[in-house]
Amino acid sequence: MPGVVFCHPHPLYGGSMHNNVTLAVGRTLAARGMAVLLFNFRGVGLSEGVYNGGCGEMDDARAAVSFLACCDGVDRQRLGLGGYSFGATVALAAGMDVEAVKAVAAVSPPSLPHFSSPKPRLVICGAKDTLVPLSGILKEKERITGGGSGSVEIVAGADHFWNGYEEKLADLIASFFGRLFLM
Repeated sequence: MPGVVFCHPHPLYGGSMHNNVTLAVGRTLAARGMAVLLFNFRGVGLSEGVYNGGCGEMDDARAAVSFLACCDGVDRQRLGLGGYSFGATVALAAGMDVEAVKAVAAVSPPSLPHFSSPKPRLVICGAKDTLVPLSGILKEKERITGGGSGSVEIVAGADHFWNGYEEKLADLIASFFGRLFLM
């Protein structure tokens, strides 16, 4: 079965794997037949270590992908990486350089890395997001979509916290990975 690692929002602002978006995405991916790994970055919950400015958290995401790839029943050829807010930026950056990752989904990423790979990628943003303004994502749309490798989805009415839009968002992510991994 395919597997997806999903990264949580910023640890210094209360982000953890128990976030409304992270949990909704995890439940929906699992319901669609994918193995899902939600984890806490270093220093969050019972995880050892301390926040490391994004670099260490990229290492955490890479380690989570390696762990999931070794789990019984997980197809190493169908691995995805995703994240929300800070976790989206981490997933995009780490996912582009981890060979095992075949596709990346990012929800409300506050910054976008250099896309050094033609891997399929999905960036989702809420139309009413004031922390990651839609105008910034649209300004970068050509770079995100890069020769047809990526796509941008805008959810009308949703803000940065996605309250009330979790199911819609999770469905978009599950559909993205499902098209790539379950066909």
